[in-house]
Amino acid sequence: NMTENTQANELNIQDLALARAVIELATERGTFKANEMANVGALYNKLDAFLKEVEAQAKAAKEGAEAAMAEAPQEDTDGS
Repeated sequence: NMTENTQANELNIQDLALARAVIELATERGTFKANEMANVGALYNKLDAFLKEVEAQAKAAKEGAEAAMAEAPQEDTDGS
């Protein structure tokens, strides 16, 4: 159950990252009209900020888990 939830979340995050990349590519190709740029830019900034926050949380969680894993064997060694 936990694994299914994680995979679903990762897929959603990948979709958002793809949307950000699509906006970047479309902008490089000059796809948007001048009067559309403000809305596109606002959406891009929201996506970018959200994805950076998710990446930071994932990094912190990974580092926390690694730290906990590193501490666990040391406690066992001290105990024996």
